[in-house]
This record gives sequence, C-alpha cells and structure tokens, in this order.
Amino acid sequence: MRLPALLLVLAVACPRLIPAQSSSPLSATTVPTAQLIQPADLAKLLDQPNAPIVLQVGSHVFFNEAHIPNSQYAGPGSQPAGIALLEKTVSALPKDKFLVLYCGCCPWNRCPNVGPAYKRLHDLGFTNVKVVYFASNFGDDWVSKGYPTQK
Repeated sequence: MRLPALLLVLAVACPRLIPAQSSSPLSATTVPTAQLIQPADLAKLLDQPNAPIVLQVGSHVFFNEAHIPNSQYAGPGSQPAGIALLEKTVSALPKDKFLVLYCGCCPWNRCPNVGPAYKRLHDLGFTNVKVVYFASNFGDDWVSKGYPTQK
C-alpha cells in the first residue's frame, strides 16, 4: 500500500493518531520578524511626540495589574470578542497610524493573542503595526527591566 493511501486509512480508522488541521488562532510566531519591536526600543518611544498608540491585546486581569503607560486595553486577540473590541478601538484611526500591540501573558512561542490581533489589523489595511517581542512575559521582559508601568 502506498504511503498516501495508508495515511488515509489510518486517518479514518484511527483519527486520534493523525492530528487534525488546527483551526485555532495564529500564534505569535506568525508575526513577521520585521514587524517586531524590542521592549527597550518601545520604552524609548513612549515619551516622543510621535509615540505610537500602544494596545494591549491580552488578559484584562493582567492589564489591570500593570501595563505600559498610556496603553489601551483592546481585548484578548485569541477571542472573537477581543477582536471585535480591537476593531472598535482602531475604527477611527488612519490606516498608516503607528500602532504597537503587546500581550506578555506567557512565553512568545505560546502567546495566543498577538498573532490573531496583528493579522486582523493587517487584514483591515493598517500598514504601520509593530508587536512587542516579549521572549518570556511582560513581568520578566518589561517590569523587571525597570521600564515604566502604569497601574
């Protein structure tokens, strides 16, 4: 039996042996590297006259605990309600407005929020969107480094 036919038989007979295609939200790792901004670079921009609009697209609990100064809560990017809130938050903005997204809920390769939020803004036509690269999480990569926070 040829390999494709064997895989088909296995998929039908033993569906748990072959993982289904994921319909889950995009992970943070799908954000293009060129669109990432390091925490230190964002911290330098916060006081500038042309500072970006910073949007937190993770947990509201984490946002309430501590967040980047003047950032706005825009809903969890992994949830339909979060994407709807993100859309509402940016609806009146020009498509070339400098936007920065962040979450920081968990290590970068497990974050469920920034990938879908970035994709949605891209699909809406926003052309100047960056995502903060938090390798570990917001606490380790922002707060413990002494960057400004607001509570």
